[in-house]
Amino acid sequence: MMEKTLARTLTMAALVVATGGFLVACGSDDSTATGTPSTTTTAAAESTSAEPTASASESESAEPTTAAPTTSPGEAATAPPEQPQPVPEDFPGTTETPVDARGQAFLAELEKGGITPAGNGEIAISTANYICSAQSQGVAADEISTFVTANVGVEASASGTQMTAEQAGENAQVYITAAQNTYCKS
Repeated sequence: MMEKTLARTLTMAALVVATGGFLVACGSDDSTATGTPSTTTTAAAESTSAEPTASASESESAEPTTAAPTTSPGEAATAPPEQPQPVPEDFPGTTETPVDARGQAFLAELEKGGITPAGNGEIAISTANYICSAQSQGVAADEISTFVTANVGVEASASGTQMTAEQAGENAQVYITAAQNTYCKS
């Protein structure tokens, strides 16, 4: 009984493969051109009717000429690239985000650890937000450390400082400790 089932299964598989091959072979999905296109336009027909009649052999050997209408590019294609405009001085809103008391405490703790944050400390405070959020969600300490190390590298680049991976890892630990001691407690 098992042999008949196996034989039937193999026969059906061979039939499916053969049918698939037949369908692929019968398909007419030819994407190559086999003839020479002949293009004629009204302008070409008018110009040939005004000329004296040529013999059949001359007109067959002459290739038809077509004159495509000339177009000009639109305004968008020829316009110079748009230049960004500076923000006016009287533009509403602040240009910098003010740092709250807990952010100030975190930045002060970083400075005690020998780290000077770039700019107004936005990247450092963003990193502290991540540290506190990740720890409260139970993210593994090594994942937090990896992310913070990457942010330390970004902040170093932003301030124009170069550091080794080892230095970035050490600074990441300072960030994590400073965030735990100040930023995450509030």
